[in-house]
Parts: sequence; C-alpha cells; structure tokens
Amino acid sequence: MTSIALFPLNIVLFPEGPLPLRIFEARYVDMVRRCMRETKDFGVVLIREGREVGPAETYDVGTLAKIVDFHQLSDGLLGLSCVGHQRFRIRTRSRQSDGLNLAEVDLLPVEPTVAIPPRHVRLPKLLKHVLPQLGEVYTDIEMRLDDAAWVGHRLAEILPIPLADKQSCLELDDPIQRLDVLGPLAIPGPDA
Repeated sequence: MTSIALFPLNIVLFPEGPLPLRIFEARYVDMVRRCMRETKDFGVVLIREGREVGPAETYDVGTLAKIVDFHQLSDGLLGLSCVGHQRFRIRTRSRQSDGLNLAEVDLLPVEPTVAIPPRHVRLPKLLKHVLPQLGEVYTDIEMRLDDAAWVGHRLAEILPIPLADKQSCLELDDPIQRLDVLGPLAIPGPDA
C-alpha cells in the first residue's frame, strides 16, 4: 500500500496523458509544494458526486500524476503541467483538517505493451492525425502508436464520451478490450 494525496477532479486522467492544472486553493498549493519537495506523485480521481471545490465522493480507481513543470500564470495562480503515471485503487480514505483528501492505495499493474490487432489498425492512424491538432499539451508526448494500451488511453481521453464511460475505460485491465469498446466510437479519419 502507498499513501498519497488525492486531487478530485471532473476529469479522468490516463497513464501517460497530459494534465494542465491551475492551482488556487491553499490545500493544493501546499500539496504541490510537498510533492515537489519529496518528489512524490499525487492521485487524480474522478468526482462521482460533489464539486471540485467542496466535499466530493470519488471513484475508487484513479491515476497518479507526476508534476513535470510549473509556472505562474498571468492571473497570478500556479500553473502545473502534469502527466499521468500509474493507475491505483483506493483502499482507505481520510481528510486533513485543511480539507486535503488522502488515501491508502494499491498500485495497479502497468499494462503490458500489446500490438494493435488488425481490426483496430485505423485507430493509431486516427490518433496520428488528430493529436497534433489538439494543442501544445500533446507536443511533448511520445507517440507510441503500436501500443494498444497507449492508443486506448489517448482515445479514451480525447473522445467526447461521458466521464463515467471514460472511467470505465480507465478501470479496464485489458488494452484490447478497451480498443473494442472505443473503436466503434472513433469516427474514421483520413487514411482510416
């Protein structure tokens, strides 16, 4: 088991996915300082019920976020560039007096690199075309278009599907099954 700080958000973070954040609440500024000082990740979990600024009930599976860069935004707030790391499952939860959520978690196994099956060969081509158009958050992401887990994670994060469906994709342990779920939802692009 590992102890982590939780950041409940209305977003599903996938392994190796980008996460730009604006930090303004004191509890999260303190969390960021601690993570940077101790070289620790924090956990991003999707809110099931509640709000980002208030008490929130979250799903049990989330993704560790690694801080890769920070800067002061024009509005004076702290801007973070994070990247998803490893999935986890929450065992127990607690809350600090400042409202920061903490959890004891089990890290889930890293998905193995699996080749894209022939029935999904259009999906990496679609990503190769679409990701560069999505702005600078994807410019520093290494494209691994031959890895079913990587392709499935990118599709799940960019497709306009309900957050609960994105969460279901995060919770799947089988990269091919994830592609089977997402494949029919991905509109064919050029050369697909």
